[in-house]
Amino acid sequence: MKFFYTLIFALISTTILSQNTYLHCGKLIDTKTGTILTEKTVVVSGNKIIKVESGYLDGNPDDITINLKNKTVMPGLIDMHVHLEQETNPNAYLEKYTASEADVAYNSVGFAEATLLAGFTTVRDLGGSGVNISLKKAINKGRIDGPRIFTAGKSLATTGGHADPTNGNKRSEIGDPGPKDGVVNSIEDAKKAVRQRYKNGADLIKITATGGVLSVAKSSSNPQFTVEEIKEITKTAKDYGFHVAAHAHGDEGMQRAILGGVKTIEHGTLMSTKTMDLMKKYKAYLVPTITAGKEVTEKAAIDGYYPAIIVPKALEIGPQIQNTFSKAFKRGVRIAFGTDAGVFKHGQNAKEFAYMVEAGMPAMTTIQCATIVNAKILNMRTQLGQIAPDFFADIVAVNEDPTKDISTMENVVFVMKDGKVFKQ
Repeated sequence: MKFFYTLIFALISTTILSQNTYLHCGKLIDTKTGTILTEKTVVVSGNKIIKVESGYLDGNPDDITINLKNKTVMPGLIDMHVHLEQETNPNAYLEKYTASEADVAYNSVGFAEATLLAGFTTVRDLGGSGVNISLKKAINKGRIDGPRIFTAGKSLATTGGHADPTNGNKRSEIGDPGPKDGVVNSIEDAKKAVRQRYKNGADLIKITATGGVLSVAKSSSNPQFTVEEIKEITKTAKDYGFHVAAHAHGDEGMQRAILGGVKTIEHGTLMSTKTMDLMKKYKAYLVPTITAGKEVTEKAAIDGYYPAIIVPKALEIGPQIQNTFSKAFKRGVRIAFGTDAGVFKHGQNAKEFAYMVEAGMPAMTTIQCATIVNAKILNMRTQLGQIAPDFFADIVAVNEDPTKDISTMENVVFVMKDGKVFKQ
């Protein structure tokens, strides 16, 4: 009798393990070729895509069939610039002093879920306190729902720079933070700071190459690292398999970052044509974050929403980001999709698509930026960004054809990540 039950259990287990999912796709975006295919079946086994076939195929009686015949299906989207530990609100600067690490962690769970349900199955988290590393681990272990995260952990800054964690503190509490806290002031600091990020569990490095808008510091755009410091950061990062992203609004800081070997420039607001050509020469990517620019401009008009020192910076920088993106794209600068979610509400990442189209980029190109381009930067080009055999089963769907109505990207109706359906 014991053998009988063991046999039955084994048969049931085998059936469950061998169960495949068949997605009947009315329209399917081939991101590699930039074309839309029709009447395709995507077969998923476990967390991988095993085949893509023409027509609507059925599997075995035990397999699952999902009807997406009246939808447009595409790979899971990738946002290269988010901050999952935080979200804009009028009390955000006070919360720096009142919120505990546990508060930050609990809030991040909701932000991660909202991001996933919006169709972004992979993100690059570009700076927080280190809770973002724990969030990544919790998602990887299946404890909470969220996107696949590549995180920088704590961003690197110079003393008083955009990511100096003590900016805004009273004088007696400013102290002298160093590499462990993400503050770099020398070649040796640069090495140690990168190695500390590796020790902490980060996947990449993010530096603040210039001043920024939302930090409690005067300048929005002054250069804040030397070329030599940046070169040491990128050199050390390479030893650990990391690439480097550089927050930058000011032109001089961007040029130093590009010459220093960074992979991506975030925002790029005051970029000159000389810098655009430098980016082309060094094969660097611009991550525009147009949505964030729109958001800070809007919020700066609300009395008391930001500290007074931030308002003029927001009004200076925010309105220029979309126009700079348009110029850079038309000049041939490589573009990656990224939004700076957290500066605006998580889950609204897809607003970026319409802003990119509005600025002159074809709709299909915006989708390729959010899939195959970003997968390449993450060194995941054979695993993410396409619906093809052996790729991760990260698949999303929208109601309309985005090449005809890009706003449909803001209403993702189906989300699968790693073969598991999270929204249908």
